[in-house]
Amino acid sequence: MELMNVSTILGLNARTQLFAYRYNSLKGKKIADSKIQTARVLKANGIPHPEILKKFRRPSDVEDYDWGNLPASFVLKPSRGLGGEGIIVVKKKAEPPFEGWITTQRERVTIEDLKLHVLDILEGAYSMRNEPDVAFIQEYVGRHKTFRKYAYRGTPDIRIIVFNKVPIMAMLRLPTKESQGRANLHQGAIGVGIDIATGITTRAIWHGVQIVYKPGTKRKLRGIKIPSWTKILETAVAAGTASGLGYAGIDIVLHPEKGPMVLELNAQPGLQIQLANMEGLRKRLERVEGLDVRREDQGVKIGQALFAGRFADRVAAEEGIKTVDIWEKIKIVSANAKKIEVPAKLDTGAWRTSIDKTLAERLGITRKSNVLWTKYYKSGLGREKRQVVNLTFYLAGRKIITLANVANREHLRSPVIIGRRDLKGFLVRA
Repeated sequence: MELMNVSTILGLNARTQLFAYRYNSLKGKKIADSKIQTARVLKANGIPHPEILKKFRRPSDVEDYDWGNLPASFVLKPSRGLGGEGIIVVKKKAEPPFEGWITTQRERVTIEDLKLHVLDILEGAYSMRNEPDVAFIQEYVGRHKTFRKYAYRGTPDIRIIVFNKVPIMAMLRLPTKESQGRANLHQGAIGVGIDIATGITTRAIWHGVQIVYKPGTKRKLRGIKIPSWTKILETAVAAGTASGLGYAGIDIVLHPEKGPMVLELNAQPGLQIQLANMEGLRKRLERVEGLDVRREDQGVKIGQALFAGRFADRVAAEEGIKTVDIWEKIKIVSANAKKIEVPAKLDTGAWRTSIDKTLAERLGITRKSNVLWTKYYKSGLGREKRQVVNLTFYLAGRKIITLANVANREHLRSPVIIGRRDLKGFLVRA
C-alpha cells in the first residue's frame, strides 16, 4: 500500500481554520447549506444544474400539488439534508396493475409514500440540527454510458476541490450495492482519484482501503477516461465563484445528454479525497494561495499544469525510458494547433522549461488567454519579470503539457530550454 507524505496532508482543523473559515463568505456558506439556494444562484449565473420541478415549504403544499403530473423519473430531496439522507431516487413508473413508481433500489413508492416523506422532511427529520426544512422534487440524472459498468444503479458524481479559482484535486464517487446506489463514501461508495490534467482515473479506495478492481468483478478502476473533462473543471470553478466560496468541494454529475451539471456545493468538503488520490491537499492548496487568478479558464489551466504530475509520470514509465541527447529537436504546438519544429536544450540543471519571447509571440503562445501569471526570476540574465504560459510540445514522440517561462533567449544557442520537471521518463545522454 502506498503511503502519503504526512506533511502534505490537510487535517480537519487546518481545513476549517486556514481555508474554509478564511476564504468562504458567510453568504457563500448559507448558499452551500441549502440546495434550493444553491440552485437559485446557479440558475442566475447560467451554470447548468438539475432542474427543480416543485418545492414544498408547508404541509398545505403537499395536498395542493397534483402528484399525478410527476414524470416517470425524478428525485425527492430535503434542501438541507446531510450525507445523502432523506433522498428518494425514482427511476420509472410501476407497471400496471401496480400504482406509483419504482426507485433505483427497485422498491415501489406510491403517492401516499411520497406525501409522508415530504412531511417528514418539512418537520426536519433529515436536516442539520433537525430544524424545519424545505422539500423539493428535482430532475433525475441517469448514469452516463461511461460509468454504467462501474456504478451500481445510482448516479455517480465527481467531487472537485476548488480554491482561488483553481481546481486542486478531484475524485469520482461510484455508488455500490452497499451504498444503496448513493455516491457517499461513508455509506459504502467507492472513491476514485482523478488526474487533474487528463481526467483519467488513477487509483481507488473503498472503506478507506486501496482497491484495484470494482468489488466482486475484474473491472479495473484505474484508467477510466472521464468525458468533457475540461468542461467539468470549468463548471466547478464557475460554481465556486458564483457562490462566493473561495474554498469549496463542488459535486458534478454528468448528464447522459446535457453534459456536466452542478449537483451540490460544500463549504467544508470531506478529506477522503486525499486517500483516493494518495496525495495531500495542503501542499497543493499552498501552491495556489495568493496567486492572482482573474478568470475561470485561467484557473483551470493553472490547475491542469501544476497538478499533472504523478499519473502522467506513471504513464510515461509504462511507455518505457527513452534516451535523448542534450540537444534535440522538439515540436511545439502553436496557438493555431500547428506543430513547429525548433531546437531545444535538455537541461537537467534547470527545473522549469523556458521559451524565447520572440518565438513564443510568433507562435501565439503569449496571447492573453494562455498567460497564467507573471513573476520575477533571478538567473544568469539578471532579475527579470517573466510571463508563465501553457506549453505543449513533443519530445522523442512523447506529448508533454507543461508550464514555461517566457524569457529573452535571442542571443543563446537554442530558443527553448527543457527543464528536469519535464524530463521524467527520459534518460539524457551527456
